[in-house]
Amino acid sequence: MKNKIFPTIVATFFLIIFLIFYKGLQNSNIYTPEKNIGEKIPTFTVKQFDSNNQVHSQDIFKKDKFYLLNIWASWCVPCKDEHSFLMDLKSQNKLEIIGLNYKDNKKNAKFFLKELGNPYKSIFSDQDGIISIEWGAYGVPETFLIYDKKVIKKIIGPLNSKSLIEIKELIQ
Repeated sequence: MKNKIFPTIVATFFLIIFLIFYKGLQNSNIYTPEKNIGEKIPTFTVKQFDSNNQVHSQDIFKKDKFYLLNIWASWCVPCKDEHSFLMDLKSQNKLEIIGLNYKDNKKNAKFFLKELGNPYKSIFSDQDGIISIEWGAYGVPETFLIYDKKVIKKIIGPLNSKSLIEIKELIQ
């Protein structure tokens, strides 16, 4: 009798451990930021990239106009991949592209833009990352299409040909 109890206890113990781990794998604990679609843009004060002058968000974004806010950094490899798509969007008359340089060395960022071209009408610095967090971003690159001071589309990760077509369709 004693010989049968020990294997039964061990088997029960492993079965319980297996069920706990199996149940844990079923739950998704992956962080997904809020989409912010349809919400008003956050209000903030930011420094201009070149001059370090303070600018308030209400002076940047006007009503009845499309804006593309692109959060980028020179050290970000996907930012280099998406840059050609931003250059393509630069030619769109109905769209103003705003750059938010995220936790970057200013010298490296200037070289990045000199090397690849500057698609941005305005560039602002987010040295501590607080403004990006207020937008709901959790990495770079992230892009927000804004109209009438509201986010109408959020693109997590680099722009690609599919997102380029979506943006062009939305601003028509």
